[in-house]
Amino acid sequence: MQKLALFRLHLIVFLWGFTAILGKLIHANAQILVFYRMLFAAIFLYAYIRIYKKESIKVSKKLFFQLAAIGTAMALHWYCFFYSIKVSNVSIALSCLSLSTLFASILEPVIFKRKVDLSEVVMGMVIVACILLIFKTEFQYKEGIFYGVLCAVFGTIFSVFNGKMFGKTSSGNIIFYEIFCGWSVLMLFYLFSGQIFQINEINYRDLALICLLASVFTAFPMLESVNLMKYISPFTLILTVNLEPVYGIILAFFIFGESEHMSPIFYIASFVMIMAIIVNGLIKARKTKKTT
Repeated sequence: MQKLALFRLHLIVFLWGFTAILGKLIHANAQILVFYRMLFAAIFLYAYIRIYKKESIKVSKKLFFQLAAIGTAMALHWYCFFYSIKVSNVSIALSCLSLSTLFASILEPVIFKRKVDLSEVVMGMVIVACILLIFKTEFQYKEGIFYGVLCAVFGTIFSVFNGKMFGKTSSGNIIFYEIFCGWSVLMLFYLFSGQIFQINEINYRDLALICLLASVFTAFPMLESVNLMKYISPFTLILTVNLEPVYGIILAFFIFGESEHMSPIFYIASFVMIMAIIVNGLIKARKTKKTT
């Protein structure tokens, strides 16, 4: 059962890594892409919870607004991620995601009222140095790097505050309301900005790919990651999720060819960042063992 759980875990991380590939394959702009991704994902999740599982989706008004705020951060995270891909490439967007660990080391102690971990600070400094090196050597992608950093900021806000929602309702409800509310915020933005008709500017090919993105690469891995918590530790989940940029960058290199070929310094810096995150995870695991 443990080996099967690990296989399923690597499968969903691979699927998450492939979302960046789909983001580049889809011709629609980032706004439209995220709008339809969240809409379709919300529909799939609702069908799974209400029709397949036959569970209630009722939540308190207070919890609803909390999930709506987190869902807005999720929508902004996905928008910045796909926009970064559109104006640069997959490798740049994924490498910037590593900054999430740095931002989490700053935000988590504040939200969860714990002491700042020295190893996290050191790791954060290493990651910042690597991002600055990438920025210097890949300056032509400065806009993509900027939005990649914003993506990491909003992703961290989403992840940290999402951790405080655990146990307040079912995991399926949490995911559904976050995605549905994120989509609703986008819809309100389109309505009040007068851009509502732009969402029709999409072809059937892109709609099919976004439908695939919303189901196989969004709703399924999110639900599967929750189910896997019964068989694996949170540490194993977090550590393996850090492989997402690795899978994505390797796939992009072979699928898109020349447009994804970066300088040797980019790959060295990305490798150092990923290794720093993994080493930090191992250090945390040792500390946890000593205290238990």
